[in-house]
Amino acid sequence: MTQTKKLNATAKMKIKKGDQVIVLTGKDKGQQGEVLKAQPKDQRVLVKGINMVKKHRRPSATNPGGIDSIEASIHVSNVSLIDPKSGKATRTGTKINADGTKTRIARKSGEAIATAQKA
Repeated sequence: MTQTKKLNATAKMKIKKGDQVIVLTGKDKGQQGEVLKAQPKDQRVLVKGINMVKKHRRPSATNPGGIDSIEASIHVSNVSLIDPKSGKATRTGTKINADGTKTRIARKSGEAIATAQKA
């Protein structure tokens, strides 16, 4: 009998929607962009202008069809948060303020990471 390992797909992602990230590996290495969508269950993120793929669309009543370029998701391990001070890749940490609230910080510079405002 073989046993299968259960993958830990619920590991916490430190990259959130609206963060500025840099691509560490792959065809888009070195490019920067904003996270449009985070998928914690799949450990993937959708980054604006990164990992562009061609999508062939059939004509319909609303669109003429053709070939569109859209962003495909990229694994979260292939991107890193950008340090607000230096502009380079950094890890994240948390700092507890005097009033008890948590703030995300960049490990390299110690500066607070600006979070996107919910609209």
